[in-house]
Amino acid sequence: MNKITRTVLTFLMLGLFAGCASNQSKNATPHDPIEPANRTFYNFSEGLDRHLIKPLAEGYVSITPAPVRTAVTHFFDNLSYLNVILNSFLQGKISQGFSDTGRFIVNSTLGLGGLFDVATDAGLERHQEDLGQTFAVWGIDRGSYVYLPVRGPNTVRNLPDFATSLFLNPLFYVTGAVLFPVTALNVVNIRANLLDATNIRDEAAVDPYSFTREAYLQQREYLIHDGNPPTEGYDDIFDEDGDFGGDDDVLVIE
Repeated sequence: MNKITRTVLTFLMLGLFAGCASNQSKNATPHDPIEPANRTFYNFSEGLDRHLIKPLAEGYVSITPAPVRTAVTHFFDNLSYLNVILNSFLQGKISQGFSDTGRFIVNSTLGLGGLFDVATDAGLERHQEDLGQTFAVWGIDRGSYVYLPVRGPNTVRNLPDFATSLFLNPLFYVTGAVLFPVTALNVVNIRANLLDATNIRDEAAVDPYSFTREAYLQQREYLIHDGNPPTEGYDDIFDEDGDFGGDDDVLVIE
């Protein structure tokens, strides 16, 4: 499947969610009007995770030293950082945008393609920005909560970020023979980084679906307001970077 076909299929899937919005449940949570469909996709993803992805992640953790996993995380974070740079500028954070640009250049060169985060030690702070946050800064409403199969929690406002994050990631332009194993490594590494967080969730939450939804929406508010959300309590379950359980990756296959 070529890149154009994958992109078209992605947007067709997003269109499906827009169509589902017309079939709202009368008892649905206000910010989750398509909860029945979301729960169906959540259950599908949870089954896929339980039988395939989580076991792979646990095996990956057992055979891969922590420094290697950290280097892999840095590498993929660096590849996705062009999207952060763009949205820093789009939000009017000019100084931060130049700092983010410097961070990307330093880690891509001195950090050996991003394997090592030397920019943080040099005082170039890591930021988390995306098109959904930019739209929020511009005053666009969040819209409905949607749970994407395999991809995980999202909102209508956040969906267009798929395009910018896709086209600004150098991996998009890599040939299929290399793309598949690298993408598989990224998926397994992301899931490995989320093992502790999801284990805590499964032990503590009566309804893991609702817990995942509320934690995600709180995280988004935390990031949009740069760690100072208007409603108290949002930072109680997140670390100083606004991450639940550590890593900020979007993939939440539970």
